[in-house]
Amino acid sequence: MADPVVEAWPEEFVELYRARRTSMVRLAYLLTAGDPAAEELVQEAFLRVRSHWSEVAQPVPYLRTAVVNACRNQTRRRGIERRHDVPVETTEGPDVAVRMVIARLPERQRAVVVLRYFEDLPEAEIAAVLGCSLSAVKSLLHRTVRELREVIER
Repeated sequence: MADPVVEAWPEEFVELYRARRTSMVRLAYLLTAGDPAAEELVQEAFLRVRSHWSEVAQPVPYLRTAVVNACRNQTRRRGIERRHDVPVETTEGPDVAVRMVIARLPERQRAVVVLRYFEDLPEAEIAAVLGCSLSAVKSLLHRTVRELREVIER
């Protein structure tokens, strides 16, 4: 017998979850500099999208924005924890070197790089997700890529 709770969810939402869950977890993982809570942040973002499903015209950008905002909040919380000497967990994985370089970036620079090069979003969409101007995204991206090159070349 099928679960009645799952049946109540719109099929389009279930398809969105199946199609985008993995890429959203990767996005969250990179934006939070490898925080083990990335998967939970994505689950929460999906639940927020589900609660507004009837109002959502473009589910993928809405979901992406929800994930980015959840990651920003998590990053802020982790910063407060670090300032108050609350231990923060770390994880190891195959992309440790890349994650370490990205993790050192300030929050906005990290978001721009991850959205551009890992989510493959155009600059205009990045500006919409981050709530800033297109020129701000271009400037951040240019500056960040230059800084990353310097780090990689050392």
